[in-house]
Amino acid sequence: MRYRPLGSTGLQVSVLSFGASSLGGVFHAVTEKQCVETVEAALTGGINFIDVSPAYGETLAEKNLGLSLRGIPRENYILATKIGSYSEARGDYDYSAARTRRSIDESLRRLGVDYVDLIQCHDVEFADHDQIIGETLPALADLKRQGLVRHIGITGLPLKIFPALLQRDAARTIDTVLSFCHYELNDTSLAGLLPDLKARGVGVINASPTGMGLLTRRGAPAWHPASPAIIAGCKRAVDYCRERGIDIVKPAVQFACGNPDIATTLVGTADPQNIRDNIACVEEPMDERLIAEIQQLLAPVINANFTRGRPEHRDPILALRATG
Repeated sequence: MRYRPLGSTGLQVSVLSFGASSLGGVFHAVTEKQCVETVEAALTGGINFIDVSPAYGETLAEKNLGLSLRGIPRENYILATKIGSYSEARGDYDYSAARTRRSIDESLRRLGVDYVDLIQCHDVEFADHDQIIGETLPALADLKRQGLVRHIGITGLPLKIFPALLQRDAARTIDTVLSFCHYELNDTSLAGLLPDLKARGVGVINASPTGMGLLTRRGAPAWHPASPAIIAGCKRAVDYCRERGIDIVKPAVQFACGNPDIATTLVGTADPQNIRDNIACVEEPMDERLIAEIQQLLAPVINANFTRGRPEHRDPILALRATG
C-alpha cells in the first residue's frame, strides 16, 4: 500500500481508504460479523484511513465501526467522522455550535475513542455558509483546542462550495476537503481545483470512484441523481469491459488512486473480500491503454454532472458533448 500526505495535517494516509457508510446498512442489511471482518481486512491490507458519519444508517455505521475497532491499537488507524448531517432522507441538518458539540460527544461514545483525527462539516451544500464560517468552524476549532479532534474538514457534492468556503476561512480552520463523484473515469472536474487546494495546503479526499454505482456491473441504483444520458453512457463503458472479461471497478479504482495530488480515495463495502480485491488492484500497475479506451467511450458524458443543495450552492449543469 502506498501512502500520501493529507495536505498540511502531518498525517500520512493510504491511497485507498475505507468508507464506512456501508456498515450502516445503506446498501443492504449487514451483520456485526461482516462489519468486523471487513474492517479487519481493510487494516490488514494496509488501509489506515477510515471515514464515517452519524448520518450513515442514522448512527448504525458509527456503532458498527466502534464495535469493529475494539481491541485495535488507536495508533493503527486514522479516524474521520462528521457533524451537521444526521439524516438526508429526513432533511435533518443542524450546523449549530450546540448540536456540533453534542454530536462530537455522541460520536466518540459510539466509536469508543477519545478523539477523532478529522472532523468534517458534512454536506455543506445544505448549510448556511454564514453559519459555517461564523459558528460551526469556531466551535470545531474550540473542540480541537480541547483535544477531541485533531483536524477539521468540509465535505459535499457541488464543487463550488469548496473555494467559496476556503476564501472566507480567514483563520485557515479548514484542513481538508472531501469531494465525491468528481474524480472518476467519467468525471474529472475535481482536477480543476487541485492546484489551488495544493497551494493552500488543504488535503484532498476523493470518494465514490464508481460514481455511486454508475461504473459497476450492478449499475446505478434507482435513487441515483444522474440523468438517463449519463447512466446510459456509463453503462456502455461497463459493458465494454464486461465483454473483455474485466470488471470496470478495477480500472475505476486504479484511476482514482492514480492522481498524486489526491491524498486518498474512499471505497465502501461491507464485504471483506471486496475490500481485499480493491486493495489488490491498487497494488497492480494500471493498464493505461484500457483507461484510454474506456475514457474514449465515455467522451460524450465526460464531466456531465448532477448537483444538489441550497440553490445558491449548486453547480451549473454542464451539457452533454455532441456525439455526431
